[in-house]
Amino acid sequence: MDDVRAGTVEANGLRFGYLEAGPEDGPLALCLHGFPDSAHTWRHLLPELAEAGYHAVAPFMRGYAPTAVPDDGACQAGALVADAVALHEAFGGGPDAVLIGHDWGALAVYGAVAYAPERWRRAVALAVPPMTSLMSSFFEYEQLKRSFYIFLFQTPFAEAAVNEAFVAGLWRDWSPGYDATADVAHVMDCLAAPDNLAAALGYYRALMDPSAHADRYAAQQDAVSAVGERPLLYLHGADDGCLGVDAFFPNGDASAVLACLPRGSRAQIVPGAGHFLHLERPAEVDRLVLDWLVDDRQDM
Repeated sequence: MDDVRAGTVEANGLRFGYLEAGPEDGPLALCLHGFPDSAHTWRHLLPELAEAGYHAVAPFMRGYAPTAVPDDGACQAGALVADAVALHEAFGGGPDAVLIGHDWGALAVYGAVAYAPERWRRAVALAVPPMTSLMSSFFEYEQLKRSFYIFLFQTPFAEAAVNEAFVAGLWRDWSPGYDATADVAHVMDCLAAPDNLAAALGYYRALMDPSAHADRYAAQQDAVSAVGERPLLYLHGADDGCLGVDAFFPNGDASAVLACLPRGSRAQIVPGAGHFLHLERPAEVDRLVLDWLVDDRQDM
């Protein structure tokens, strides 16, 4: 990533580490990663966004080193929404900013475009559908088997279980056939300290335990499940081993997902890709993302 720069910035009371590319006076393109992942997951998309004139920024999410662990341990989805809005402010984003998120980053996207639509022109979410769609099939037997890790993370055994082999196993199951060696190394760097690992697990603990939610993020938390105003592009890998595609695109039909997205949105399956579709099929996914953003510019 020769054209990608590293830096730090203060936002929402945290010191964020980030990777960036492109002109600093270009429209902001904020790219949010998920679990178990890092800002390096956007190494293919950042230069493409930069080439298109965007100031492309990929922060390490809260708790993922070098970003700080929040003092109060708040790691609910609403806190991620607040982070996205604060990062928009910190980088001088305008109403022409775009927001892109994968996995937990996708949940932050849904919430941020609903909570502060005036800050975002258009958005992209990958691999995790809107919360309403997600919960409609979460408790089906096949999905429960795939989601074993979420229940493990509610226990005190999680910290001992989540080592390099465990993380590599998730990548192997979720994106079959993809060589995740470099990605797993980046994850382990981010979660090497016990506090960082606890923060990453805290995302899942807050997901299942509303008592872990910080009251100050209540409005942002509600926004995660809301249908926003800004059109979204939603992409899901056909071979996703984390969230089975058939539950959200029955017989390839996108209407169930689209019913949970803002008017004017688009939902599409990416063939030959699993959960980390932007890494497995970077050329195709980058083209879909950029075409979506260019279409929006032409509509303005």
